[in-house]
Amino acid sequence: MQQPYVYAYPQGGGSSVPLPPQAGVIVDPRYCSPQIIDLAIVRKLMKITDGNFVITNVHGNLLFEVKDPLFALHDKRILLDASGAKVMTLKGKMVSMHDRWQVFRGGSTEPGDLLYTVKRSHMLQLKAKLDVFLAHNTEEKRCDFRVKGTWHERSCVVYAGESDTIVAQMHEKHTVQSVFLGKDNFSVTVYPNVDYAFIASLIVILVEVK
Repeated sequence: MQQPYVYAYPQGGGSSVPLPPQAGVIVDPRYCSPQIIDLAIVRKLMKITDGNFVITNVHGNLLFEVKDPLFALHDKRILLDASGAKVMTLKGKMVSMHDRWQVFRGGSTEPGDLLYTVKRSHMLQLKAKLDVFLAHNTEEKRCDFRVKGTWHERSCVVYAGESDTIVAQMHEKHTVQSVFLGKDNFSVTVYPNVDYAFIASLIVILVEVK
């Protein structure tokens, strides 16, 4: 059975553009919705526990949370679903000029479970620009997705490949309560048939990359 096409939106508006069917599912088909999905991501600025991200839908239902494993030897984050099951493991390279991160399925860090790799487009950059390479793209000559954002505005856009087709957008939400509680609130719009677990993990990496 043929997978549905992904319909995303070119920069600046206009008609929706169909993407290749394989562009949608990165982690699991259950994380691809035929409708637009809005995620709410809360980042705790003053951590007391080993978790620093909570991701919900617009109704406040928990979708994912991110944990920092205690005593980890590397930059490592675990993305858990609402039941506590491990969805992805995010691992940063300790020595990397491009701030390279690798993302694996479940709790694994084995090469066979690699989902994708992220690295900065350039070593020196004023704005955050990340290139995303899916596991099969071993030569890394052309990226499969791009992330563009700015540190001070805490906003970003995820593009399909090197095109201007947008698959997700993030912006920061400021509330009096969130500032008082020492939290960052992000709102992320994920377009139809785009894997929102994949997008959530990209946002976590964007915040973690220095």
